[in-house]
Amino acid sequence: MMRAFFRSLWHVLVVLWAALDAGRRVFFNLLFLALMAGLLTVLYYNRPPHVEPKTALVLDLKGALVEQHATNVDSLMLTGLDRDLEHHDVQLRDVLQVLDAAARDPKITSVVLMLDDLQAAGMPLLHEVSAALERFKAHGKPVIAWGAHYDQRQFYLAAHANELYLDPMGQVELEGFGRYRNYYRDALDKLGITVHVLRVGTYKSFVEPFVANGPSPAALEADRTLYDALWRSYTQDVEQLRRLPGDSLQQAIDTLPQSLAAAHGDMARLALEQRWVDGLKTRHELRQLMQAKGAPDSEHKSFRQISFEDYLSLQKENHKGKAVAVIVAEGEITDGTAPAGSIGGLTLSRLIREAREDDDVRAVVMRVDSPGGSVYGSELIRRELALTREAGKPVIVSMGTLAASGGYWLSLGADEIVADPDTVTGSIGVFALVPTAERLADKLGIHTGGATTTWLSGSHHPLRPLDPRFASLIQSSVNHIYDEFTARAAAARKTTSEKIDAVAQGRVWTGRQALVRGLVDRTGNFSDAVHDAATRAHLGDSYHLHYMDPEPTGLEQWLQRFDGMLPSLAGTALSARLHPLLPFVPDDAARDATSLVNLLKGLPVGPTPFMTLAHCLCQAP
Repeated sequence: MMRAFFRSLWHVLVVLWAALDAGRRVFFNLLFLALMAGLLTVLYYNRPPHVEPKTALVLDLKGALVEQHATNVDSLMLTGLDRDLEHHDVQLRDVLQVLDAAARDPKITSVVLMLDDLQAAGMPLLHEVSAALERFKAHGKPVIAWGAHYDQRQFYLAAHANELYLDPMGQVELEGFGRYRNYYRDALDKLGITVHVLRVGTYKSFVEPFVANGPSPAALEADRTLYDALWRSYTQDVEQLRRLPGDSLQQAIDTLPQSLAAAHGDMARLALEQRWVDGLKTRHELRQLMQAKGAPDSEHKSFRQISFEDYLSLQKENHKGKAVAVIVAEGEITDGTAPAGSIGGLTLSRLIREAREDDDVRAVVMRVDSPGGSVYGSELIRRELALTREAGKPVIVSMGTLAASGGYWLSLGADEIVADPDTVTGSIGVFALVPTAERLADKLGIHTGGATTTWLSGSHHPLRPLDPRFASLIQSSVNHIYDEFTARAAAARKTTSEKIDAVAQGRVWTGRQALVRGLVDRTGNFSDAVHDAATRAHLGDSYHLHYMDPEPTGLEQWLQRFDGMLPSLAGTALSARLHPLLPFVPDDAARDATSLVNLLKGLPVGPTPFMTLAHCLCQAP
């Protein structure tokens, strides 16, 4: 009986084992087939794109146009949090490479500009893209622009097109340059907070919102001069490109209420009547136009085309032979290390040193787009550039959107400074802000007390009045840094400190204005700076550009591989928690807070209670 039971049990176990084994084989075989299918799918969809004759390059730029991708963890995570940022940024160097390659490619017959998703972009960067579009057109190939709408920066690029079209439901938004600031003096008084300002520079106007209720005459004068020059540059360029009468853009804005009423509120019709666009077309009509100009794509029921990203993936970089190294200095300046998209004094110093010690590198171009920051970090970079010059390698600074305060300081180590005509540069000045809250402490019933061995110990306590002797220390330090700044500028510009002081005082200038005042050597674009570097190094045309970027950390590389998916999810979750508050936060107040936080979060913490800054704390218009 027991023997029969065990025999039956054994038989059941054998059957179960055979079923389990068969199931295991089926499962792993299916898993293997699924993996193979996935691999084949990935290989199929990631195969290099093929360019056929009569192909149009669709320049569909998405996100902000930047000098360098930001790779730090904060930026990658905050990309998903920013309610205004739906796309990754796009590097200027990639756009220039694609347009110049397409100009030489016989299979690319035209460029279609699709700029609806292009977001922030400084005017100097737009000038660089515009120059590349003109180089493309010089090969006899047309540029066609279409948009559902055009903001001011998008329209500047679109104006370079041979044919410019707008959706019948779209509009062209031109509003000029300028901004209003918030002033917090009364609010801070009510809170019981006193902001002590110690500065050198009549035009260092960033501090005014904390100590006044409106802009000073000096600040208004400087802003008006800057904005008028930039707007004049913009309107003259667009009017020339669109063959419009001089001052017609300003006149159109001045009479906009009447003109729009006459057009029955139709913004697209108004744009056509003003000759801002050549025609009104839907997206479908654009496809039909491009099919007639090029070749139809029956598979996708469109015209034969290749996207910006796909065409970029086909470009191969040359890494052999003589090179001009390009080092990007973009963002806030701090003392130590920093990832791409920001400036660490130690990080950029190391990159400059590597370029100096690389035998293939014959010259260095530093592309500057910075409002400044740490004086020490700026000086570290300037010293390395000076050492590179002394080693016999030419150094050229190419100024982008901003090269102010510390951004100008570090540029003083170059053989030559090339500024875009609309670069915001200068701001040679130094300041310190020391807030104290002794009146707030009184209101809250908070008191401080204690014993110290010297007056200096505890003299910077935020809940005690600012000791005049401590204020004197800071002011002396600020004065010294300003003297150092003007002395270095005078030596680099081959003039006197008195002449530099006359155009300094914390004031910013356009590139054109800076040239007249001797702060830069010439106006021009990035290509001009590269050409000058190659000429000084006697390279002729036999060289390539070697971009030297900081290496991202392991975590940053991991986040990049997910293409922003995880940062977006994290940002969405946090935005959902904050969403009820967002409508009540004014955009300009949020920008003020963001500007200050972005500056302060990168500053090193040291043993001193204050840090001297060379920062314009300004934004490009």
